[in-house]
Amino acid sequence: MTGFAAMEHCAVLIEDGLVADVFSARRFEQKHFAPSIKTIDVQGAYIAPGFIDTHIHGFGGYGTEDGSTDSVIEMSRLLGGCGVSAFNPTLYPSEPEEMLQAVANITAAMGKEKGARIMGIHLEGPFLSPDRLGVQRPETVKTVDIPFMEKLWEAAGGHIVNMTVAPELKGMRELALFCIKKGIVLQAGHTDAKYENMVEGMQVGILHSTHLFNAMSKLDHRNPNAVGTILTHPEISCEIIADGFHVHPDLFKLLLRDKPIDKIILVTDGLKPTGQTEGPFFANGEEVVFQDGFFRRKSDGVIAGSGLTMIRGVKNLVSFGFSLEDAVKAASTNPAQVMRYKGKGTIIPGNDADLVVFDHNFTVLASLVGGDIKYNSL
Repeated sequence: MTGFAAMEHCAVLIEDGLVADVFSARRFEQKHFAPSIKTIDVQGAYIAPGFIDTHIHGFGGYGTEDGSTDSVIEMSRLLGGCGVSAFNPTLYPSEPEEMLQAVANITAAMGKEKGARIMGIHLEGPFLSPDRLGVQRPETVKTVDIPFMEKLWEAAGGHIVNMTVAPELKGMRELALFCIKKGIVLQAGHTDAKYENMVEGMQVGILHSTHLFNAMSKLDHRNPNAVGTILTHPEISCEIIADGFHVHPDLFKLLLRDKPIDKIILVTDGLKPTGQTEGPFFANGEEVVFQDGFFRRKSDGVIAGSGLTMIRGVKNLVSFGFSLEDAVKAASTNPAQVMRYKGKGTIIPGNDADLVVFDHNFTVLASLVGGDIKYNSL
């Protein structure tokens, strides 16, 4: 599979970090390449656009939680081996000075990646509903504060890509207008919004949503609330955690029926200990336990986040009823479009050569970022 549509028996030519051409089997056989061109036979495996995880806190014991530049760089290295070519390190809210320093430290990792490329920061807060916290710490969520938002933007050097907010908060319109000017993608999440709050948010550009069904006001027959608004308005895109636990597998059939396929974005919401086998494990400063593929807060059992990887998410989407092509789009093409990442998410000439090769058992065999091989078991 390549760009917007799947191709069988094809080849991809990479030059100077970009996709130079895509060949059918017939054209490839007829083409005479220079001896300097290296050919890699993927032996019937799939070649897909590199996965883009726009909501991930950490992986393999590294991540954003400690606010360390080196930790995010190591996270990048490990994700490169999981088929992820680009990601948005996602930051929980914390005390103001601590959060500003963490934003600056994460930004400092950009350009130093060892694997997947850091596209910018996803701020999961701090302007969230105190009634839909999940594992957010109540003392860290804030009412809308434009001066603090300006400080976050400055600390990030303008590299905040997306931000989770509660549309019902007072002052949200002013915040949304600020974010529109800065090109920040706003997404509704950790919200207790009513239908009218969601519609008002849409009017000022809140057209994406964070982990649909989780930490948001539920569908009600008298008020659609956040979930109902997202399902009934085709212009709103949505993250979805496809681990089979955050969202029941059968609800993906509803999603396929009610949402345009290009508005469905696969994310992991993966935590720092994802992929580790020995605890204790911690998330957002609290101990969590790994159970049935996801993390729960030890103190009260609240779901803290996922232990999902993007390749496993793609596999799960297929098992939940998605075509393989649509599952790959949810992991690559769709997030690139929603986040406005030019040159990513499709395998077409001129785009970055961000590729993942995986077999029919959904095992990653190779991954490339800008044409550089970051993982290879072929």
